[in-house]
Amino acid sequence: MKRVFSGVRPTGKLHLGNYQGAVLNYVRLQDEYKCVYCVVDIHALTTLSETPMLQANINDMFMDLLAAGVDPEKAILFVQSHVPEINELAMLLGMVTPLSWLLRVPTFKEKARQHPENVNYGLVGYPVLMAADILLYKADIVPVGIDQQPHLELTREIVRTFNQRFGHTFDEPQAKLTEFPLVVGLDGKDKMSKSLNNHIEISATPEETQKRVMTAVTDPARIRKNDPGHPDVCNVFKLHQQFNTAEVPTICEECKKGNIGCVECKRKLANCINESLAPLRERRIALEAKPDYIKEVMNDGAKRASVIAKSTIEEVRARMNLR
Repeated sequence: MKRVFSGVRPTGKLHLGNYQGAVLNYVRLQDEYKCVYCVVDIHALTTLSETPMLQANINDMFMDLLAAGVDPEKAILFVQSHVPEINELAMLLGMVTPLSWLLRVPTFKEKARQHPENVNYGLVGYPVLMAADILLYKADIVPVGIDQQPHLELTREIVRTFNQRFGHTFDEPQAKLTEFPLVVGLDGKDKMSKSLNNHIEISATPEETQKRVMTAVTDPARIRKNDPGHPDVCNVFKLHQQFNTAEVPTICEECKKGNIGCVECKRKLANCINESLAPLRERRIALEAKPDYIKEVMNDGAKRASVIAKSTIEEVRARMNLR
């Protein structure tokens, strides 16, 4: 079986967009590949505002991933900084990575515009750390959306440069193009995001979920309850398509006829989300009562990841004549 690597930033509790776009894919892949899933806490340090809640965010993310079906018996699940070899490999890969490559990365340009007061060394070197994540565990495959391919291509360029200078050490990781469904936020405009406060957390209570859904923007052209609706432009209908597929044809027809109002449509959506996530939420509540188990999963994952990491670092040191 080939090895897959994927990392996720510890931003706290996962929301529906994370769940649909990445986590369900994590669960599927672990039955087909040897999967290495990492909560990338060092990456989070590039935006310093995230650090006060870092440990709480890591714990929340672990509980959400486990509750969603990531199985520590099938996949290696660990925290990035718990395997210190990542820091050494990132530094060594930086020796073969031209600064010009890093400055052209779209994500860096975007972050620099968003946080001009905090354009730090770590932010510039972010892609090298990403490459180190993938290469430290000798990953064959990295699941990405089509918009993320340039980031993986930079890793492949680093591999080619390293191998050319020091001899073949790494295989070029291949992209596994995944159709990440775009989950639009409750504002009806932007991608679901915590920073935009347009999200629903997967671990929210049924009451919290219903309250959030009822704030969702609907058909902007519909004024009265019995007006014919326009499902194609309604964000709530888009969410029905992802979380309530069985009723989509009926809701579409009834909406167009004006037989179902926006409030009722939202209630149906909230009920469906709650029903769909009920088993996950039950597992999540059970995990909250077992903090020692969460630590055990973290420690075991780090031990298993360390076996691979130590072997890779020994090989890299030998190639670079550092021992």
